[in-house]
Amino acid sequence: MPETILLTEPTPGVAVVAFNRPDVANALSTQMGLELLEAWTALRERADLRCVILTGEGRHFQAGADLKERNGMTDEAWAEQHKVFEAMARAQLGVPVPVIAAVNGAAMGGGCEMTLLSDFAYAADTARFGLPEVTLGIMPGLGGTQLLTRQAGERRALEILVSGRPLTAQEALEAGIVNRVVPAAELMNAVLETAKRIAANAPLSVRTLKRVVHEGHGMDLAAAMEMELSGYNRLFKTTDRREGVASFNEKRSPSFKGE
Repeated sequence: MPETILLTEPTPGVAVVAFNRPDVANALSTQMGLELLEAWTALRERADLRCVILTGEGRHFQAGADLKERNGMTDEAWAEQHKVFEAMARAQLGVPVPVIAAVNGAAMGGGCEMTLLSDFAYAADTARFGLPEVTLGIMPGLGGTQLLTRQAGERRALEILVSGRPLTAQEALEAGIVNRVVPAAELMNAVLETAKRIAANAPLSVRTLKRVVHEGHGMDLAAAMEMELSGYNRLFKTTDRREGVASFNEKRSPSFKGE
């Protein structure tokens, strides 16, 4: 039973992964890294999974690495801990269904990076974001520099990174870090509404769309369009495609099976 994260399923096919160290702003410890790695790995294998929500318990989303745990840590121990965090990040990226970050409070350092690692994000209007590693003599090491540059653009990303300045939720929206800002009390309802909508769609289509968008982003246009066409050609032969067309003509909700 995990101690530093909370796993729930508020509706079929939608899993919620919540950081659960609210007394220390949900700081990322070695144990939390290991528990997140285990959780992401298990979620990757679930054929019934449709969507994942990542959020934090209490007032904070996730305020970065646990600096009390790191205080006095040897270089060797630091490197070993970071290997855990690297594996955790790769496992999150490997989840085949959409991962939505519901940023309910401070998302600093690793918390901001895990927001960027998510497929998209909604934020409470009280949320704060930042990559302050430069103020500690290090730099982001879980994809933060590359993901932020892809989402915010090179000039804006470099300003954020080298200044270490925190961003408001509205600034994060303008930078492309989050997709939507809502009142704090409405955050989870807004995210759940989107998650349920995703869960109701054809699961093979959703998984294919996630893969094609992410992989195609780094390709030239011709190669990316060929990859898109390959996905399309597989999908129109599925049982779910037949069910989708039949349900439309019969004026009923579709019953997709992922087949």
